[in-house]
Amino acid sequence: MTRLLILGAGGQIARRAIEALADDGNVQMTLFLRNAGKISSAPAQARVVQGDVLDRTRLDAVVAGQDIVYANLTGEDLDAQAKSVIAAMQAAGVKRLIFVLSVGIYDEVPGKFGAWNNAIIGEDLKPFRRAADAIEASGLDYTILRPAWLTNEDEVDYELTKREEAFKGTVVSRKSVADLIAKIIRSPGFHSRANLGVNKPDTDADKPYFM
Repeated sequence: MTRLLILGAGGQIARRAIEALADDGNVQMTLFLRNAGKISSAPAQARVVQGDVLDRTRLDAVVAGQDIVYANLTGEDLDAQAKSVIAAMQAAGVKRLIFVLSVGIYDEVPGKFGAWNNAIIGEDLKPFRRAADAIEASGLDYTILRPAWLTNEDEVDYELTKREEAFKGTVVSRKSVADLIAKIIRSPGFHSRANLGVNKPDTDADKPYFM
C-alpha cells in the first residue's frame, strides 16, 4: 500500500490525478487543502484534511507516515510553501516528492513563444524558480514538473523535456499532467531526481492557441 499525501488537492490537475487513482486499491490518499469544501466527492478510501502548508503543526501531522507527497500548490509565496513542505518531509523522514511548477522558470522556452511567455508571466514565475531551487537542494527524491499552458481537453497526449533541454510546444492538457503524476505514484522510481517540461507534441507556435 502506497500512502500518498496530495497538497493543494482542490487544484484542477490534482482533481484529475485523484480521479485517475480513485480505483487503485494500492494507493491510500490523504487530501490536504485550504478549503475542504472544494472536494465534493472524495474517493471512499481518501481522507480529507483542511489546512495550510505554511501551518507547520498541521502540515507535520499529515506528512508523518506518508510514502509520497504530491504538491499542487501556487501563489506569490510558493517558495515559502515549498520550503515548508521540504522541512516537514525532512523532519518526518519522507523522501519522495512530486512538485508541479510552471514552464519558463529557467528561460528554457525558445523563440517567440519564450519571449511571449516571459512577457506575460515572467515576473510571476520568480517564486516558482526559487521553489525549484529549494527542491533541488533539499536532498529529497523529487520530480519537478513544468507543464506548458494548460487546457481542459479530454486527452492524454504529452512528451517530456529535461531541465537542460529547450522546451517544446505551447500547451498540454491537465489530464495529461495528471496521467504522468499517477504513473510516478504507481512506480515511484519513475523520473526520480528529474526536472521535466511537459507539453503536447506538435503544438509549437508563437503563443498558446487560446490566447
